[in-house]
Amino acid sequence: MKRLILSLVAVATATVSFAQDLPSNPEPGKCYVRCTTPDVYENETVSIQSTPSYKKLSVVPATYETVTERVLVKEASKQLRVIPATYKTETRTYVKKQAGSTITISPASFGKSTETIEIKPAYAQWEMSSVPPAECTSSNPDDCRYWCYKGYPAEYTTVSVTTLANDASFNRVPVAEQSGTYTVRVVDQPARVEEIAIPEEYANITRTILKSDAATTESVVPSTQQTITREKLVSKGGLTVWSEVDCALVEENNLQINWATGSSTLTSADKAEIDAKLLSVLNNTPGSKVEVASHTDSRGSKTSNQALSERRAQSVANYLISKGINNSRIVANGYGENRLKNRCADGVSCTEREHKANRRTTFRLINN
Repeated sequence: MKRLILSLVAVATATVSFAQDLPSNPEPGKCYVRCTTPDVYENETVSIQSTPSYKKLSVVPATYETVTERVLVKEASKQLRVIPATYKTETRTYVKKQAGSTITISPASFGKSTETIEIKPAYAQWEMSSVPPAECTSSNPDDCRYWCYKGYPAEYTTVSVTTLANDASFNRVPVAEQSGTYTVRVVDQPARVEEIAIPEEYANITRTILKSDAATTESVVPSTQQTITREKLVSKGGLTVWSEVDCALVEENNLQINWATGSSTLTSADKAEIDAKLLSVLNNTPGSKVEVASHTDSRGSKTSNQALSERRAQSVANYLISKGINNSRIVANGYGENRLKNRCADGVSCTEREHKANRRTTFRLINN
């Protein structure tokens, strides 16, 4: 899963200093999102060739005549009269069963052990104080807020593993060779042949021969044209502007999508929910960018849950693109079961209502 680094900012007071590219003269309590101006197009009419000019050919059939010929239908040959061979019987000795060996197997044996692995690395992040310190003397408490770079430890888990105690081995025991006899018929007097001559044979045939071969005549079919309308780029977008937005839109907003079990297909009701809550936001804030995030509960494997959440987030993104939203404005992320909202992790008994709280798809505006 790729990590998404966000830089959305809610401007609290005009006295706090941020990066140079943030909006100038912000109002206290307002939220802003950085947008990119779109490209501007106009329609133009062009004429294209629908079908090319080409040659049209007509066929003049070939003409034939019939002739009769005498042909050889059977070549001269020889007939052979075979005088069979005579035989006698002999006794011979052979190896009935070759020497070899038998093998007994002692299978491998195993033991049990455990291994501890890191499942989440240690990390740190900037966090702003929720209340001003007690010694703050300013009438405005926001003047005394401060930032802390807070660290979080790594997380580990212990898994059971199987170890090899004794590898497999074998013991070989030799088996002696066995002999036997058999009888064979051998040639006493070899076979011989006598030759008898057979003459050739002839017959009359009728065949058709070519008098004049097939030919073609040629004509030219002219090309045809058609007129189409296409979009032409008038001005290139890409300029960065800051737009004021509802502060709730920079936090996670739920989409009431009822995914079928194991499915990433949107229903008509799901699409109506996206139109009402998300598509309208994107259309009202041109150039803004949105993250679509999908989550699952802990039931099932982590791998399958991760893949399912990514497919569901991408389904929402594909629907927005089909409604005219440029794909550069959409970030689709699947988080699987990595961001549970309650205690319902693997191995914990929970109600269906508790699991449902973790099966969610959300959106929020992010900076370009």
